[in-house]
Amino acid sequence: MDSLTFRNQQLAKRVELLQDELALSEAKGKKNKKSGDSSSQLSQEQKSVFDEDLQKKIEENERLHIQFFEADERHKRLEAELKNRLEVLETDAAQHQAVVDSLTRKYIDTIEKLQNDKTNLEIKSQTLEREAKECRFRAEECQQQLKNLHADLGRRLDDSLCIINEKVPFNDTRSIQYNALNVPLHNRRCQLKLRDIAGQALAFVQDLVTALLNFHTYMEQRVQIFPIDSATDTISPLNQKFSQYLHENASYVRPLEEGMLHLFESITEDTVTVLETTVKLKVFSEHLTSYTCFLRKILPYQLKSLEEECESSLCTAALRARNLELHNDMKKITAVFEKLHVYISLIVLPSIRPEGLLRTNYSSVFTHIAAGLHGFHNVMKEVSKHYSQKAALEHELPTATQKLITTNDCILSSVVALTNGAGKIASFFSNNLDHFMASLSYGPKGGTEFISPLSAECMLQYKKKAVAYMKSLKKPYSDSVPYEEALANRRVLLSSTESREGLAQQVQQSLEKIAKLEQEKEHWMLEAQLAKIKLEKENQKLKSSLSGQLIEPMPENSVLLNAAEQEKEVSIKKTSGEPVKKMSLIGMLTMTTGSKEAPEAKSREDLIKNHYMARIVELTSLLQLADSKSVHFHAECRALAKRLSLAEKSKESLVEEMKLASQSISRLQDELTTTKRSYEDQLSMMSDHLCSMNETLSKQREEIDTLKMSKGNSRKNKSR
Repeated sequence: MDSLTFRNQQLAKRVELLQDELALSEAKGKKNKKSGDSSSQLSQEQKSVFDEDLQKKIEENERLHIQFFEADERHKRLEAELKNRLEVLETDAAQHQAVVDSLTRKYIDTIEKLQNDKTNLEIKSQTLEREAKECRFRAEECQQQLKNLHADLGRRLDDSLCIINEKVPFNDTRSIQYNALNVPLHNRRCQLKLRDIAGQALAFVQDLVTALLNFHTYMEQRVQIFPIDSATDTISPLNQKFSQYLHENASYVRPLEEGMLHLFESITEDTVTVLETTVKLKVFSEHLTSYTCFLRKILPYQLKSLEEECESSLCTAALRARNLELHNDMKKITAVFEKLHVYISLIVLPSIRPEGLLRTNYSSVFTHIAAGLHGFHNVMKEVSKHYSQKAALEHELPTATQKLITTNDCILSSVVALTNGAGKIASFFSNNLDHFMASLSYGPKGGTEFISPLSAECMLQYKKKAVAYMKSLKKPYSDSVPYEEALANRRVLLSSTESREGLAQQVQQSLEKIAKLEQEKEHWMLEAQLAKIKLEKENQKLKSSLSGQLIEPMPENSVLLNAAEQEKEVSIKKTSGEPVKKMSLIGMLTMTTGSKEAPEAKSREDLIKNHYMARIVELTSLLQLADSKSVHFHAECRALAKRLSLAEKSKESLVEEMKLASQSISRLQDELTTTKRSYEDQLSMMSDHLCSMNETLSKQREEIDTLKMSKGNSRKNKSR
């Protein structure tokens, strides 16, 4: 622009100079018009030079104006683009500023939240440390208590083992053979559940048997009418033999229902149903074996019959393909039944030969049976699909008769019924598989299994005897003569039949009994002293074990007082002539006095008897009291042991929780530090980004200012 301005000024001065020269030359021409031709010729040449120079300057000026206009247009476009870019950048800057403000607020809130969480976690960690200290202290106390209880229980266990070894002569649960003969606890709910399952299985097997009968019967009819109708022509010997075998299907299929019915009837509420006792399962297995042999026998004929249909002239390519698919399906059906027969034969072994199948393999056998039933269902679905396609193709044949169409529909309905029955049985067995596996552990108490079918049979006989005995106990007792009346009648009878010799003999016997009783009295006195000493020792032991609880034995004076009181009561009742009742733990004895003058020996005998009876009662009560306290102490020890085990478990859980809490605290601290660092990095990055954006904006503003200045200058030059 400066060069253009300078050039324009120069040209303007040159034009003014030329105009002045032209004016001077014109004036001179008017004054000296008559001058020589030589001067006019010179002026003409100068004029032509000036005109040529002026034309060049005019063209150059025009070209410069064109360049100036183009530069002005470019400047306008650039100014518009820069304005748009400036607006976009200002909008982006505003958005970035809003994002920066929101992120700043968010980070400030997050930092405050993390600080609050940090304070809460510190408080929680302090509380957990206090709880851990308390738990450690309690654990030490529990450990000490456990040691004491372990020592006490070990001592008591040794005493109990000594008592068991001395008092228990025979323990049949130690021997597996003897334990198998023990009658287990009766689980009525389990038996009812098994009977219900057996009833459902019977219904499913009945449906399956009906479908199999229909399938074989309609298949026999089809063999008779296709590909050659037996009513119009003779069928092939192969189909004749095949039809003959199919006609015998009822003798193989019907026993399956009968075997399942016998198995259902053998499962009652009063029996114990496990694999060792289900002997009727063998009958069902035998019938299944015979049916599997029947399928194996008819399989070659069935395959040959399908091949004969394929070789027939009426068989199309699509029908031949369907026949080949059914050819494979029939092989699969026979293979599935053979597989089921093998596994059912295995679960029959425990009731026949228990060493043939280990108990650990029971669950796997049941699982394979469930898988085999599902395989049977899948095969029947394939048969139903392929046979429906085959029947549709045969109905399209021009030689298809109504009898063939009806027979195919019947076969298809029986196949559908077989498919539904197989699906129901498979789902039923899978749903009850857990119950089958759980019921295997139902056996004698303390034992793991029945040893042999013979022991299981003996156990069932013992169970029947036990049930009969329990039923006999529930029968009401017949009326009998009261005891007091029987004694009175006996005394009357003896008094009426006794003689003097009999009385003398009774006196002699009474004297001998008195002498024996005197000897026994001395013996029992010594025994009583020994029992008293033992009782004091046992009381001291109980006192030391129960931490202060002391059982004081009843003094002998009270026993003598009770004996004296009883003697007084007996004497009073004797004087009154009424019946005397004596109570003890052994029973109640009622006596009557025939006369007021009882012999002195009899009164002394009664006194001794009363004394010993009272002593026995007191010792028995003390023994029962000691037993009850020992049982109570044993229960308390068990409760303390359980509490100790629970305390140990709670201690372990608290330690684990404390470890987890410390790990979570450390993890949160690490996360806090990392988040702080990340937030600081992000803030620094954003600040750097904002600085760079501000720099770019300032640069763009400077460019815009320079453009505005250049535009103003260009406008000035243009105006010039």
